[in-house]
Amino acid sequence: MLKEPEFDFLTGHGREFVIAFHTAMNSLGYDHNGEIGSGYCWGKYMLIYTRQGVKSKQVYARVYLRETGPVLRLFLNDIDRHRAYLETAPEHILEPFTNTYGACQHCHNEKDGHCRFRKSYTLHNRLIEKCNGLTFEYPDPDPGKLDDYLDLFTEFFPPRTARKGNAKLI
Repeated sequence: MLKEPEFDFLTGHGREFVIAFHTAMNSLGYDHNGEIGSGYCWGKYMLIYTRQGVKSKQVYARVYLRETGPVLRLFLNDIDRHRAYLETAPEHILEPFTNTYGACQHCHNEKDGHCRFRKSYTLHNRLIEKCNGLTFEYPDPDPGKLDDYLDLFTEFFPPRTARKGNAKLI
């Protein structure tokens, strides 16, 4: 992975993180299907992680490969249901949930009185509203904190256990 010359710009701990994250996601049953596509406006390239072996192509995570380093973006929903976990998470995990980046500007992109892109949740007794297009990004993630990112991911998407007659699930 990342052996082609076009990925030479990604060096050091950025490259280390992308490879380690990819390996970990594969072990959890997620993959980018061997495709490293254009990053469009998010970066030079992008890896899009979906669940392996299912028809649905719901996106669970993306890694944007930028000249300045990778950005990990997790696609998380129902934040209030995970409040207890988040309120005790390490600061570097909690920060994208509580900082002002991606704060909802109430652009009135509403349907039936509700913005379909707004994520509203409460952490530490504070109502937070974020724009779904700019949420839960970890710029230049530290490979030494990979376990923290994976703990967050598995909090929202617990590993599937093998069920009778379906030994391929993790």
